[in-house]
Amino acid sequence: METDAQFAQPTARRLERPASGLTLGIDVWLLLAVFTLLVFGALMVYSASWDFSLFVNEGDPTATFRRQLTWMALGVTAAVVASFFDYHVYRRLALPLMGVAILGLITVFIIGEVRYNATRTLSGGSYSPSELAKVAMIIYLSVWLYSKREVLRDVSFGLVPLGFIVGIVSGLILGQPDLSAAATIVFLGGMLFFLAGGDLKQIFVLMALVALVGWVVVQVHPTGSDRIASYLQGIKDPTQADYHVRRSIEAFVNGGLFGVGIGNSDTKYTGLPVPPTDSIFAVVVEETGLVGGAFLVGLYLILLWRGLAIARRAPDLLGALLAAGLTLWIVMEAMINMSVMVGLMPFAGNALPFISVGGSNLMVTLGAVGILMNVARQGRAAEATAAPLPRRRTHAPDDLRRRERRRRVSRPGRSAGPE
Repeated sequence: METDAQFAQPTARRLERPASGLTLGIDVWLLLAVFTLLVFGALMVYSASWDFSLFVNEGDPTATFRRQLTWMALGVTAAVVASFFDYHVYRRLALPLMGVAILGLITVFIIGEVRYNATRTLSGGSYSPSELAKVAMIIYLSVWLYSKREVLRDVSFGLVPLGFIVGIVSGLILGQPDLSAAATIVFLGGMLFFLAGGDLKQIFVLMALVALVGWVVVQVHPTGSDRIASYLQGIKDPTQADYHVRRSIEAFVNGGLFGVGIGNSDTKYTGLPVPPTDSIFAVVVEETGLVGGAFLVGLYLILLWRGLAIARRAPDLLGALLAAGLTLWIVMEAMINMSVMVGLMPFAGNALPFISVGGSNLMVTLGAVGILMNVARQGRAAEATAAPLPRRRTHAPDDLRRRERRRRVSRPGRSAGPE
């Protein structure tokens, strides 16, 4: 098993280099993908929110769009600051950040606002504590798993504390109720535990328990049982699917291959639920066609590719866990939103990252991109100052787990060190 000193060697070499050698180390592909998503998202919000804003904002058709631009500017600022903020500082900030997230989730039960039969938001619907809780959980678990990496295979130090941490946060979110956000928290916890080198048997036990608890919750909770029943009915007969899904499929059919043109969607005026938020992907496909939808999916795949590449090249396990966790979270949110719109998953209510209207979601997502950029910069700096080593082409998750395996014995003619 690699030691903390081995993880620290690239960082130490980086700190010893002269200041004149400092480079930004920006991941250009990641930056271009995020920039394109933001521009495309602003255009689609302007198109999808016109009628919605007239109704919600007392006759002001551009109020929602202007508010989204404001949040976008704040989010870009947060991303720039986070990109220059050494991610190792989160080892000290993880606990306070987690405390703030839990406090926000508790506050929702006290003074939260009821919207769409759920109590999830504060401050006029512009702040959702569960969005911050997702990022706070990734940061906290990354720091915790990094500090406990030597004893993760011990159930009393690994699986039990992990289940306790994840259970508290997911339970508070489940009470709102927000089934998809709670499931996301559990999934991210298990994935980070796996990437940190946790025992596969423990992970299987955890997933089995989660599946059992989830099944019980779905059977007991009216929202969950209704959504599952509607989903199964839609699988058997698409004409009997949930109203939301049927209107979304109608938008896809109208869009065809190349779409009806930006601003020319009909379903956003004739009953498509919340077109600027949950249903914005349906508006995207109707106005830009399957070509536009495939283009959007491609942007998320580029983000996944670059995020996992950054995780693989991180100078230490903490950076690798942060980069992998944040990347998988963003892409998973996107895939859930798009899958729901075509009836492949039960309705979840997830926002489409960078595209959907929502201040808290846009802020935390751009903040996560800033952390990714910081890990990328430090990884580039470590590679530039370290002795060149042969690198094998491999998948990022497997490479992360190899960090926790015993190094192979070096043979004559090969340099010692991890492959």
